[in-house]
Amino acid sequence: MEISGKTKLVGIFGDPVDHTISPAMQNAAFEALFLDMAYIPFHVRKSPAYDLKAAIASIRALNLRGVNITIPHKEKVLKYLDEVDPDARAIGAVNTIVNRNGKLVGYNTDGPGYLLSLKEDTGFTVRGKRIVILGAGGAARAILRSALEKKPASIVVANRTLKRAEDLVSEFESTFTAEMQAVRLDGSLAPFAKKASLVVNTTSIGMKGSGTLDFPLEALPKGAVVSDIVYVPLETEFLSAAKARGLRVHYGLSMLVRQGALTFELWTGKKAPIEVMQRAALAALSLK
Repeated sequence: MEISGKTKLVGIFGDPVDHTISPAMQNAAFEALFLDMAYIPFHVRKSPAYDLKAAIASIRALNLRGVNITIPHKEKVLKYLDEVDPDARAIGAVNTIVNRNGKLVGYNTDGPGYLLSLKEDTGFTVRGKRIVILGAGGAARAILRSALEKKPASIVVANRTLKRAEDLVSEFESTFTAEMQAVRLDGSLAPFAKKASLVVNTTSIGMKGSGTLDFPLEALPKGAVVSDIVYVPLETEFLSAAKARGLRVHYGLSMLVRQGALTFELWTGKKAPIEVMQRAALAALSLK
């Protein structure tokens, strides 16, 4: 890759960003399509709060083509944008910003990318199913919103801080017909697990050094899918335990690639080279 004054820059804002494999994935895609673009990670601290505001302003100042937004900025970033896509506004979180001649527009590719990867990898479709979502952050919001649009039978949102799960459920329960419930993420989830067709971990639990999930995998019915959006490591303890019980599993790397492909298309207007991105992501992950 050669960098010149003509190279269009994109990147990712987050805290932390040292684990991200998005640069390898996106740069491989740019190279494959002979695009003069480069993707760079930027460590934008959670505190002090003005760091995020200044970072967003820098997109215009440096004429970046756009950026990805990751933990912990996905929800807070909305107030600094000129326009937010209706779906992202409804989700309440943004993971992609496109700079359109100085106008910063926010999108969310997490939910659509997740559902696309889930169906392609496992054949799972949401309609009429019972789902348990672990976590109530930005990724949970995106997956919840996208799943609700597909008309599931019910969704349970479990979070260690119960009020956050309750607030999330209350935002969507009047808009959609699916049965919804907020519960605490602890050892008492067996009654919900027994009826679940899909359990998805949207928290950072399972990332290297971040602890383990307290969820009763043994209560899940045969044929259930266990999904984890964590991709470092590729196979979390949660997924490993699910595989040992004969359950179907869905890896976070697949969601990363699919949401990244949707982001690539927003930035470039070109169809993303999925296989190239998948290979680059796997290669980068092997070095972690």
